[in-house]
Amino acid sequence: MKAMVQVLLILLGVVLAYAGTGLPEFGDPHSPASQHVSNHYIEHAYHDSHTPNIVTVMIADYRSFDTFGETVVVFTAGMACLFILRGLRRRDEEGDPVDHA
Repeated sequence: MKAMVQVLLILLGVVLAYAGTGLPEFGDPHSPASQHVSNHYIEHAYHDSHTPNIVTVMIADYRSFDTFGETVVVFTAGMACLFILRGLRRRDEEGDPVDHA
């Protein structure tokens, strides 16, 4: 079983390495994302939000729903962990928590 998992991981690594060869070079100004997407955001950032900092415009205006969604996921995971850990406490017959030490 362990050998099969290792073989599958190696195959996955080979597939990912092969898929990575088709990506454009880092910072390539002729990549598809640099041709129209970046230019649109750079040209319209101030006009759309009247904020001089383009990073703030990207995070707070253009990606606000995505950022909010990520926050909700992290909060939900934290609350789930809290409730699971609180539920694992043992109680004695009077209802008081039992010391595990």
